[in-house]
Amino acid sequence: MKEISILKNPVQEYTWGSKTAIQALLGEKRSKGKPMAELWMGAHPKAPSEVFIRGRWRPLDQVIDMDPEGILGSRVAEKFFRRLPFLFKVLAAEKPLSIQVHPNVAQAREGFARENDHHIPLDAPNRNYKDENHKPEILCALTPFECLKGFRNVDEIIHFLEKLPSSLLSDELGLLKEKPDTVGLKEFFSKIMMLDRERQNHLVSETARFSREYAEKDQVFYWIANLNREYPGDIGVLAPAILNLLTLNPGEAIYVSAGMPHTYLHGVGVELMANSDNVLRGGLTPKYIDVPELLQITDFKAETAHKTMSVIDDTGLKLYRTPAEEFLLSAIALDRRGEFNSPQGCSVEILICVEGQATIEDLGAGHRLPLSRGSSVVIPAAVPQYRIEGRATIYKASVPV
Repeated sequence: MKEISILKNPVQEYTWGSKTAIQALLGEKRSKGKPMAELWMGAHPKAPSEVFIRGRWRPLDQVIDMDPEGILGSRVAEKFFRRLPFLFKVLAAEKPLSIQVHPNVAQAREGFARENDHHIPLDAPNRNYKDENHKPEILCALTPFECLKGFRNVDEIIHFLEKLPSSLLSDELGLLKEKPDTVGLKEFFSKIMMLDRERQNHLVSETARFSREYAEKDQVFYWIANLNREYPGDIGVLAPAILNLLTLNPGEAIYVSAGMPHTYLHGVGVELMANSDNVLRGGLTPKYIDVPELLQITDFKAETAHKTMSVIDDTGLKLYRTPAEEFLLSAIALDRRGEFNSPQGCSVEILICVEGQATIEDLGAGHRLPLSRGSSVVIPAAVPQYRIEGRATIYKASVPV
């Protein structure tokens, strides 16, 4: 594949998804009653995008296998074992996602090998590790977006939980006050996550009852009450008092590293991550929960959560830089007379138009394709340079140079 190609992308229909957001992006008027949660753009073997080549639609991972250097670029092909290193998504959360943590590379490889040795099928509901890769990720809001990211500072956790009736968490909070550090936070969090079912139900129901009275005054208690309506009795209901609560405005982003507990509460955004589907869940889900494994891979560093700052480069790209080697998220904003010219010699890129209309042109071959809201393209490294003209907002996934 030597030319810019339109992508046909799979949609994941998870229960927390929206019945309107991705449908509207794709121009689909009817959702058939099913929530669309994630639009996947990439070459993950679970659900690869497709490109039209040689007279038929072919999975992108198979197309890359046919010409890895031409599509990925020689440097990316060598560094990432001839595989597309990122997975690009549009995520639409109508309901909260599970509290989750992603492993680092060493943990993913060990866990993947262990579960293979135990002959757990890759599609088994109790499978934690679907591949050998880590999963750092960045999410950029398309609408106002609420999320939880990383542990609060210990004094904040104590501040919120001390508002509850004193009998509920007196022992656990006493432990945290004695050890207001990483060790104490791990012991505190582990005790809460491992509570027996009877005490867990009592703790959550009483916390939710209290939170309903303060929901209009404080977002922490609003979300505790709201989570309990969705997942009554689930220990994850306490998460807003323990994890940092953030609201992203459109165009703002957060980066989530390995080991960082997080969840997305509500909103629509573009998400870019290493090409992995490894997730350890700790609550707020009907899916498989493995608390001991989650505690093994969690980073118990407590700190104020920060948004990922963007910068504008010389070409007009808005860049969201992160420590990840696998991906770089950027945004192209074109006004009515807008034009963007790519640098020469780029590696593989995937673009999605989220607003407006534009045209993308291969400046080597002269081929042009329309870009409208919801459409996406893959640009192989073999394309020397391209130009986009029109009035549109476009998000781009690429590999850092």
